[in-house]
Amino acid sequence: MQFIRPALLALSALAIPIIVLYMLRLRRREVTISSTMLWQRLMRDREANMPWQKLRRNLLLLLQLLILAALVIALARPFIPVPSVASGSVALLLDASASMQAADMPGGDTRFEAAQDAARSLISDLTADSVVTVISVGPTPEVLAPPTGDRAVLREAISRAEPTQSAADWESALALASATVAGREQASIVIISDGGLPDSLPTLPAEVQYVPIGRSGDNVAITALAVRALEGVPVVFVAMTNTGSQPADVILSLTVDGELYTADRLTIPPGETVDQTYDDLPVTTEVIEASLQPPVEGGSIDVLPLDDTATAVYAPPVGGRVLLVTEGNLFLSQVLRSIPGIDAYHIEPGELPADPFDLVIFDGWVPAELPQTNLLIINPQQTTNLFVVREPFETTRFVRQVDDPLLAFIEFDSIAVREAMTVEPTGWARTLVEAEGGPLVLAGSSGGHKVAVLTFDLHASDLPLQVAFPLLMANLFDWYAPAQPFDVTSGLTPGDPVVIRPQGEADAYRVTLPDGTRRTFELDADTLTFTETDQLGAYRVELLAGSETLASRSFAVNLFSPEESNIAPRETIQIGQQPVGAEAVEEEFGQREFWQWLAGAALLILVIEWWVYHRGGVITHRERKERTEKPRRGLLYPGRRS
Repeated sequence: MQFIRPALLALSALAIPIIVLYMLRLRRREVTISSTMLWQRLMRDREANMPWQKLRRNLLLLLQLLILAALVIALARPFIPVPSVASGSVALLLDASASMQAADMPGGDTRFEAAQDAARSLISDLTADSVVTVISVGPTPEVLAPPTGDRAVLREAISRAEPTQSAADWESALALASATVAGREQASIVIISDGGLPDSLPTLPAEVQYVPIGRSGDNVAITALAVRALEGVPVVFVAMTNTGSQPADVILSLTVDGELYTADRLTIPPGETVDQTYDDLPVTTEVIEASLQPPVEGGSIDVLPLDDTATAVYAPPVGGRVLLVTEGNLFLSQVLRSIPGIDAYHIEPGELPADPFDLVIFDGWVPAELPQTNLLIINPQQTTNLFVVREPFETTRFVRQVDDPLLAFIEFDSIAVREAMTVEPTGWARTLVEAEGGPLVLAGSSGGHKVAVLTFDLHASDLPLQVAFPLLMANLFDWYAPAQPFDVTSGLTPGDPVVIRPQGEADAYRVTLPDGTRRTFELDADTLTFTETDQLGAYRVELLAGSETLASRSFAVNLFSPEESNIAPRETIQIGQQPVGAEAVEEEFGQREFWQWLAGAALLILVIEWWVYHRGGVITHRERKERTEKPRRGLLYPGRRS
């Protein structure tokens, strides 16, 4: 046994005053007598009050000396040398990825709980001069404890760590760890993980130690869930993968808008993927959830439940049917072909078809009566019920451009226009781009439909030759589409941001999380970003104007990570060109302290000493009472019976 602070053993000298106090203690024995007359001489005898007396055996003295010894040794911080993973300046990386929630450890513990235990053990075995930084490795690495040697702080940080539902960003985590140990002597990086690290990690400027976690590789996961429109009907595609070594019997359940739609029993061979397609879903379908469960009579044990459920949201195409009325504008024809989801039709100016269209584009011509639908009017030549057309103007020098989503990423001051028509709207529109002679771009709503007007001929400008043209058309088609409260990319994973797009009079938006929690945010900008997408499942976004809901829509967040679903633990990881395994850890020695046990023993002995002291007092009181109650027959010799 060794001591971190051996100088504190000098406090054992406190035993001397304790012993001296016991030697100075006056010891008188209580005796019951019939009279004090014959004891006057004895009472005057000072010999009996001599302070220094022979030290006798005393249980209380022994207990107090034991308490002192335990406390002094605990203050000296005794330890025994034990093998340790690392020492010195240590960056401890705790894997918090989704696969660490696999419950394949003894007692049903998850891998993350086992990793926390391993981290605490490492902290307990460090040398006294070691400094540790604790980093939780999730989609965004987080420093749980800055460099410190306080083991209580380190243990609290490890206990505070929580696993995530996403893949880990190991590149950023290792860069952060390298920065914390840079320039320090005896620096090392300790990775506690199940081995799900990419093989393309760079070489690190410190020694790397790897502590593997995990036992089983058996897992069945939903690796894909997609819904698409086929002839106006939603079609669902589900892919399931068995990463284990044995065939897996599962029940695939499909829930549509909260109601069970179908349940099928499937057998997935080991190491293979099985696909299922459902093409008879209701056209009103919105939220679809697929889940895997074992059969009632038993099935494969799945230790990772996160990837057993997936969610998809069906959004019907919003491009719709578009009618282009033109004498032959190649620019417009090409841009319509480039926009997905558009079902475009071309006709010459004249009588309009009776079929309904979601958008009608008039190029250089307008009918006497405009159709009741969304309109894009280019170079109008006659007055309509929406605007008055007057003579053209050539003073097209750029004056101003308003800040509007329709003009996002477009700068009209670089666009040359030779001539434009003077168009005066009847109060429904506002001017987005203005030249010296009048407006160039107008937009607004009339009769519940959206209308945009370009007052110039595309051939009389260089707009179709610039990047601004497809951007303007894309912005216009987004504007014509039904109002959506947000923009998302397909395949959202936990932590991915979602861009909120305010519409109309909206002053706030509300998000309902998969666990039912609701968050409401004020709208103070044209676009906002929602980042609280850490949960798996369906999110509901609502645009609010006071208490009124203007628009609502759902989006889904799924794991869909083959690396996280393949939970087979690895004994070796690749750092740079060097494989790192648990067997490659060099033997180092740390210091396992046990002062806590000594402090606990001191407290226990103190309780015993208290009990002995009070127990002795009770006995003395009882004896005195018994003696006073007994009849006394001898006067000269108390205690002798006559």
